Amino acid sequence: MIDQTSRLPPLNALRVFHVVVRHKSFRAAAEELSVTPQAVSQQIKLLEDSLGVELFERKGRAIEPNEHAILLAHFVQAAFDELTEGVRRIAKSNIRNRVNVNASPYFATRYLLDRVAHFRTAVPEVDLRLTTMVDLPDFVADDVDVAIQWGYGTWKGFESTPLLRDYKVICCTPDLARQISGPQDLASLPLLHPVLAPELWPNILRHLGVTTHANQRDIRLQDAATMRRGTLASLGIGLISTIDAVEDLKLGKLVAPFGTEVMQGMAQADVPGFYMILPKSHKRMKTIAAFCRWIEAENWTSPPD
Repeated sequence: MIDQTSRLPPLNALRVFHVVVRHKSFRAAAEELSVTPQAVSQQIKLLEDSLGVELFERKGRAIEPNEHAILLAHFVQAAFDELTEGVRRIAKSNIRNRVNVNASPYFATRYLLDRVAHFRTAVPEVDLRLTTMVDLPDFVADDVDVAIQWGYGTWKGFESTPLLRDYKVICCTPDLARQISGPQDLASLPLLHPVLAPELWPNILRHLGVTTHANQRDIRLQDAATMRRGTLASLGIGLISTIDAVEDLKLGKLVAPFGTEVMQGMAQADVPGFYMILPKSHKRMKTIAAFCRWIEAENWTSPPD
């Protein structure tokens, strides 16, 4: 019988591959690993020779993972997650009382911070560490146990649990509102798009019966705070989360030309929201499991007590 493990590529080559895929650059990977780009290239060549396939398309100085690399990266990530869990268990870190949480800035400020006291009451022995980031963090490199992010729940390779639908309100300044007599007028006005959900505006326009839209003045914005500021600055028609929209509508700073519940009539699959995301292996830690149970039990649609 052939020993299949003898065919496994060196662990160091897989580690280098994991970093290269994340950065899509030999030079950036070399900087993180504190080695030369030539050393990184040699490890990738060793891995490709070991597997008998090419993993990257070279385009000058740029590289792009091919289908083989994308498939392998999924399993390498899962393997490193399991390896990290194993090291923690051997080091008896399963009894640690710290939970590192990384959350969307909007969710952290509008929902999570006001409820942290609930968690401290429920699990007083846990040391909660909270950081914020717009994009999904690297759970290994950023030392994150649990993430809470905005999107559609399509993060591959992770367990994701929906917490709250983020129904947006179509908002604009009163001056822009005077140019709107019906949904079709949106086709000729600048729209402010969330970078993380380029499909959101097209879905909303289709829901409103607007069949075409092409405006070179459209702007793509990274986060909810920037979207709100851009809308208030009259840069275009914005999609504002309900809590923020209600505040600005009451003050007369913004107008909702189609009402505040346009998205409530859309298919659930077309409505983004906030999700709890983590590698499945992380739930084996008692403190992380306790945090996850609390997150799932909270009623995020109602104001905190």
